[in-house]
Amino acid sequence: MSEFWLISAPGDQENLQALERMNTVTSKSNLSYNTKFSIPDFKVGTLDSLVGLSDELGKLDTFAESLIKKMAQSVVEVMEDAKGKVPENLLANGGLKEKMKYLKIDLTSFVTHFEWDMAKYPAKQPLVSVVDTLAKQLAQIETDLKSRTAAYNTLKTNLENLEKKSMGNLFTRTLSDIVSKEDFVLGSEYLITLLVIVPKPSYAQWQKTYESLSDMVVPRSTKLIAEDNEGGLFTVTLFRKVIEDFKTKAKENKFTVREFYYDEKEIKREREEMSRLLSDKKQQYGPLLRWLKVNFSEAFIAWIHLKALRVFVESVLRYGLPVNFQAVLLQPHKKSSTKRLREVLNSVFRHLDQVAAASILDASVEIPGLQLNNQDYFPYVYFHIDLSLLD
Repeated sequence: MSEFWLISAPGDQENLQALERMNTVTSKSNLSYNTKFSIPDFKVGTLDSLVGLSDELGKLDTFAESLIKKMAQSVVEVMEDAKGKVPENLLANGGLKEKMKYLKIDLTSFVTHFEWDMAKYPAKQPLVSVVDTLAKQLAQIETDLKSRTAAYNTLKTNLENLEKKSMGNLFTRTLSDIVSKEDFVLGSEYLITLLVIVPKPSYAQWQKTYESLSDMVVPRSTKLIAEDNEGGLFTVTLFRKVIEDFKTKAKENKFTVREFYYDEKEIKREREEMSRLLSDKKQQYGPLLRWLKVNFSEAFIAWIHLKALRVFVESVLRYGLPVNFQAVLLQPHKKSSTKRLREVLNSVFRHLDQVAAASILDASVEIPGLQLNNQDYFPYVYFHIDLSLLD
């Protein structure tokens, strides 16, 4: 499973024994894989500042998760022709031990081997400064994501619109890639070549009648130049002064004159526009994908650091000073075991908060002074990490 539970309990002897009991029960029952989650000693500051920081971290956590999901989706959209390779481009490079900085680290390995990045987020700084650094980093990534993807998506939309024009039926599609100069009488003061859409069952009727639909139609001037499922596109040459009469008679016979006049400059411009857009998209693809990969990694790493900060702050607020707690990362083995895993945790740590433990069994019990939804509150500190970023 790509789901993790990040919990903490006080670090005294009684609770370390409770953690051992939890490890034993979850291992024997094959409920979860558990590892210690290392969090450095931060400068605590005042409890008032921690309360404010707790609220800010909650909002930042939500923002960071939303951002990495957007980035993951952007990788999917950019890699439209190679969606199967998306997961191998969503990695958390660097961040593990120094010798592994340049390896490709999958997200699960990064979380299960998490180590705080002291160089990027010095733990000796005040907590507010560490949080501020993370917030600014994530905000900058979001700003850059918007501008880069907006430019690429505009290009992609323009290209798709042009491609759609070349994929419609003969009534609506562009004809610049179908017709050629040789199909038309050009530069004549008196003659003009029209394009007529004829239903497939009426081909024979067209051939028999087109010359007599109006006066001044050039004999043997029709030619089939394109077909789709419904019909064909025929040329016909006639005198300019009978155009309206010819159109009327054609319509009466269920032949449709397509409004199109050959303009070499316009056709050239349309073809060049398609080539330019294809070229621009190809040129932007590589740099944009590289930027997404690098900054997805940066945002993901920042997000897990935020989770560590949330565990630290909530543990201090919950368990008090001096700072003494143990954080553990649990990876449930399967979805069906999560209910049983929760029961084990609530049983092992019931002593930490009897009222909360009782309320879990009875959702109608009010916890005095607690603002959270009862179902989100447990006797121990708990945060959820879900790596299903593409669901």
